[in-house]
Amino acid sequence: MSAPITQDLLTIPRKLPEGGRTNIVGLTREQLRLALIEAGTPERQAKMRVGQIWQWVYHWGLRDFAEMTNLAKDYRALLAETFEVALPEVVTRQVSADGTRKYLLRIAGGHEVETVYIPEEGRGTLCVSSQVGCTLTCSFCHTGTQKLVRNLTPGEIVGQLMVARDDLGEWPVPGAPKDETRLVSNMVLMGMGEPLYNFEGVRDAMKVVMDGEGLSLSRRRITLSTSGVVPEIARTAEEIGCLLAVSFHATTDEVRDRLVPINKRWNIETLLGALRDYPRLSNSERITFEYVMLDGVNDSDADARRLVKLIRGIPAKINLIPFNEWPGAPYKRSSWERIEAFADIVHKAGYASPIRTPRGEDIMAACGQLKSATERGRKTRAQIAAEAGSQSVANSPA
Repeated sequence: MSAPITQDLLTIPRKLPEGGRTNIVGLTREQLRLALIEAGTPERQAKMRVGQIWQWVYHWGLRDFAEMTNLAKDYRALLAETFEVALPEVVTRQVSADGTRKYLLRIAGGHEVETVYIPEEGRGTLCVSSQVGCTLTCSFCHTGTQKLVRNLTPGEIVGQLMVARDDLGEWPVPGAPKDETRLVSNMVLMGMGEPLYNFEGVRDAMKVVMDGEGLSLSRRRITLSTSGVVPEIARTAEEIGCLLAVSFHATTDEVRDRLVPINKRWNIETLLGALRDYPRLSNSERITFEYVMLDGVNDSDADARRLVKLIRGIPAKINLIPFNEWPGAPYKRSSWERIEAFADIVHKAGYASPIRTPRGEDIMAACGQLKSATERGRKTRAQIAAEAGSQSVANSPA
């Protein structure tokens, strides 16, 4: 780290944002630069200050401006008065027998979301939420039984990664030997919500996550999963650039209409047309088709043969997901013999067809099982808004 930098701060106007301090987490570099200028940072210094603060927050994981020692003391005081480095609150932390960790996180307004960390040999994947609840009502997904409350902010999305790094003790220690080991080496936007219905929030969050001078996850280690929001698919390649996964789950419109209701708006033919035009499509950056295996619904040999015919010409792999059951679920998991037979047909057609190992089932952290287990998740938006409003009044200073 560089030595402290002296600067002239004789007359910096101290502008407090309305409603309190501004959270730095989730601001893009340009947004942070503009916020610093608004707070009184001389414009000629703003870019340099962004770089310094960025490294403290996202490389070293620092939360206290007073400890940012390459900034002058007066400037640190200005930052502390105007800004904060705030993360979601960890309500509960559960650890599965297989090492999977599930965090129930509380965000602004008292809402709650879940984040899951999945350790694997040589890598670790963080499954991140993009919305409180979900609007898609996919019939096999537990999250879909919880009404959509709101989109997450970029800071709330980035904050999930930072919370996990806190818990895993993954921030580097100043002066310690450099360690390139990454416990969180991959991120999947496969938690609560449809990421492409929160496009701008997800895009800005991923700009922060992918920045090479901070959290530094490369775009090829980030996978965004969509149920098929066709108009945003091309934008995903152009403005985010991460890998793409599609919650496919059926080989006929009749079945997919029931499993993934968004199919009634953009059917299989329309979705596959958008995927064939995906700007980054190549053998090295294949599209992942996620396919949950439901007994007697979508798991026949005929389904497997239809699937490979439908995706012909698209560089792809098929992730076969044994259905993760939840209380009241209307489906059952396909037998292992049926899943393996399905996988064999797909594999012989030339597509990778890994069968996903269920993880974290004992703590309801497996794919399709996420749902904030509180009464709040079952209340209406009006009830939640009313409660949040009364809470803010109750917490306001007299």
